Amino acid sequence: MSAPDCAMTLDAARELLQEEGLRCTASRLAVLRRLGDSGRPVSHNEVADELEGEGFDRSTIYRCLMDLSDAGIAIRMDLGDHTWRFGLLRNHESGAHQHPHFLCVDCGQAVCLPGVEVRVVGPKDGGRALISDISEVVLRGKCATCG
Repeated sequence: MSAPDCAMTLDAARELLQEEGLRCTASRLAVLRRLGDSGRPVSHNEVADELEGEGFDRSTIYRCLMDLSDAGIAIRMDLGDHTWRFGLLRNHESGAHQHPHFLCVDCGQAVCLPGVEVRVVGPKDGGRALISDISEVVLRGKCATCG
C-alpha cells in the first residue's frame, strides 16, 4: 500500500457522508476513511482485508463501496484486469479521469499518475481521427518492485 496523501479524519468522513445524504454507519465511515487514506485506487479485496479486524463482512464492505460510488463520493474503475478499484473522488480531479493510471501486470498494484500527461495526436496524413473521446488512460507494465 502506498503512503496516504492525506489522512481523513472521522469528522471529515461524517461531514462528507452527510453532505451527500448518506447515513453515517460505522462501516461506511471505515470504508470512506480507508479510501481517503489510500491515495491510490484500491480493490474491494484490499479494503475488506484491511478492515477485517473491525468486524465487517466482505459483502457489507462491497455495499459501502457501491453506495459511495453511487453517491458520487468515490469512483469505480476497471483498469482492464477485470477488478473493480475504488478511489475517493477528491483524489481524481473533478470526478473525471483527468489523469492516467498505472497497473502492474504482475502484482496488480494500481497507482494514480496525476503529474503525467498523455497526448493523443491525430493522423499525420490529415485523415480523420478514429478517436473522438477518451474516457481514461491506463498504462500497463511492471512496477519497480516486480521489474
